[in-house]
Amino acid sequence: MPTFNVRPDIDAAAEKLSSTLGSKREIQRLPEVLWEGETVEMLATGQYGGGAGLIAMTNLRLIFYKNGIMQQKVEDFPYGKISSVQWQGGMLLGTLTVYTSGNRADIKSMPKDQGKSLADELRRHIAQGTAPGATSAAVPAPAAAPDVASRLATLDQLRGQGLLSDEEYAQRRTQILDSL
Repeated sequence: MPTFNVRPDIDAAAEKLSSTLGSKREIQRLPEVLWEGETVEMLATGQYGGGAGLIAMTNLRLIFYKNGIMQQKVEDFPYGKISSVQWQGGMLLGTLTVYTSGNRADIKSMPKDQGKSLADELRRHIAQGTAPGATSAAVPAPAAAPDVASRLATLDQLRGQGLLSDEEYAQRRTQILDSL
C-alpha cells in the first residue's frame, strides 16, 4: 500500500483501504475540499454519477470526490441532511444508498468491507446528529487557499516523491505562478 504523506488523518484512513486503484489523485488532493477543522475518519472507493472516485467520511459530512484530468466533482452530504442509509452487498462489491431530503444517491461498486464499515459508521453519525439534546454545529467556512510559497513547496515534495512527472511539475508550477 503506498504511503501518501498528505495529512495524518487522511494517511491513517488511506492505510485501511484494500486498494487505492483509481483514487490516488483524490487522496492527494483531498485537503483542497475539506473545511477548516474537518478531519477524515474513513475512506472508501466507489462509483457515483458515472465516475469512479473517493468517498470520504469526515467528522462533519460524507463527501464523494472525483478529481479527473478534465473535470473535478465534489458532492457532499452533511450528516444533518441525511435521513437514512442503506447498504446492499454482493460477493465482492456493494452499493451504499444515501437518502437526503427526498433525494437518493447510489454509490456503487464499493468494496464490500469498506462499504459495510462506512454504512455502519454513517448510521452512527446520523443517530448522534438526531439524538435529543444534540446541538447542531455551525457549518465552517472552506479553508483558505495556501499561499504561493507553500503551494510551490508542496509541488516540489510531490515531484521529489515521484508523484509528478517533470512535465506535470512544470505545468502546475506555471499555473501557480500565473495565479499571482
